[in-house]
Amino acid sequence: MRQPKLIDYTLLVFLALIWASAFFNIKIATESFGPITIAFLRVFFGSIPVLLLCFYKKIKIEAFSKDWYWFAIIGFVNLVLPFFLIAYGVKSVQSNLAAILMSTTPLSSTVLGHFFTKNEKFDFIKTFGILIGFSGIVYLFSDNFLINDNNFFSALMILLGSTCYVIGGVLTLKISDKKK
Repeated sequence: MRQPKLIDYTLLVFLALIWASAFFNIKIATESFGPITIAFLRVFFGSIPVLLLCFYKKIKIEAFSKDWYWFAIIGFVNLVLPFFLIAYGVKSVQSNLAAILMSTTPLSSTVLGHFFTKNEKFDFIKTFGILIGFSGIVYLFSDNFLINDNNFFSALMILLGSTCYVIGGVLTLKISDKKK
């Protein structure tokens, strides 16, 4: 493995800024568009560079194979559903809270990975990390300043959206194992 250079760190910071601004931009977009439109636009405009890259590099798109229905399910669960749920939730919560709630993805991936994959079983460190992560979520949900009766459902939608990413990942692993 090569040593990281200044350009690597610069690109990492640039990527972090782009990702960090996503929830702020979604919050702004919800003022003009509904969650379905936002989800559609994110998927549509995100697919253009991917398709161009596949065309340029002559990469075969397996979504058009005999297993197309698996790819459709994974695409829906990993892209469409979370984009909709997150856009719906961001309408009623602050964008910084949305980012915090999205950070629960590693917690749900550890739990779902234990039950639905072969190689990601709990051990002491993972269990301890889950307990710390879960206590953080409980703390967030108990704080009346961040989550209250008015935005509780929206916060749950964001959490469900982040969990959809994990479910999509597990489905991807399942289809990869099936093809081997």
